Amino acid sequence: MSKSPETSAAGKETIEGARLAGKVAVVTGSSRGIGRAIARALALEGAALAIHYCRGEEQAASLAREIEERGGRARIIQGDLSRPEECHKVLTLAARDLGAVDILVNNAGVNRDRTLRKMTAAEWDEVIHTNLDSVFHCTKTALEPMIAKGWGRIINIASIIGQTGALGQANYAASKAAVIAFTKSVAQELARFGITVNAICPGFVETDMLSTMPPQARESVKGRIPLGRFGQADEVARLVRFLCTEGDWITGAQLNINGGQFM
Repeated sequence: MSKSPETSAAGKETIEGARLAGKVAVVTGSSRGIGRAIARALALEGAALAIHYCRGEEQAASLAREIEERGGRARIIQGDLSRPEECHKVLTLAARDLGAVDILVNNAGVNRDRTLRKMTAAEWDEVIHTNLDSVFHCTKTALEPMIAKGWGRIINIASIIGQTGALGQANYAASKAAVIAFTKSVAQELARFGITVNAICPGFVETDMLSTMPPQARESVKGRIPLGRFGQADEVARLVRFLCTEGDWITGAQLNINGGQFM
């Protein structure tokens, strides 16, 4: 039985002997926030990591250095995933430099919040292209090597907003609801190849995106969470790690991680 990451005498987690040794993972949007936490968690389990970023090159490079200092392998790859050719480029470079992709976490996303009456077509398109279309293009590009191996893990980061909707977020809600439906359909297609496909639907998590919320609005949101607090990126990352290491009989699921805000 393989071992989980251990802690060295210096207090640093080490990678040797971890459960995803020999696997290659791509985490889109992994220079910061939830994506960064997911990339770190998978690297600590031994996966070689393709760290994707659009604009945060310095943040991506610092995470790659952190992983390599712990004995892992990492490669940073830039790409604007609102463009299909860039999705293809990111997955192709990851496979070229690290090996065939075994794990794909579609995490990249943006929000352009505005009421529908004020929302521009460009704001609608940017969110749909980045949050939804990229999931299709990245998944399609990664698919054939997974089928050839008879093993793969595809995890799509959706949102509680895709389940409940939200005022001023018609574009974001539509993109995330579509990701959930996409997940269920593709899971049915790929199960016979040994590939699981799941959606994770986080609630409000302490990230840069949440930090822009006005204090009064933050307190109002927190008051509607039964567990009484916002989530942490590491908590979402641990759920991703579970699906990759122990969730062999879970596919087509939308997994809620929201402190009880939506059940």
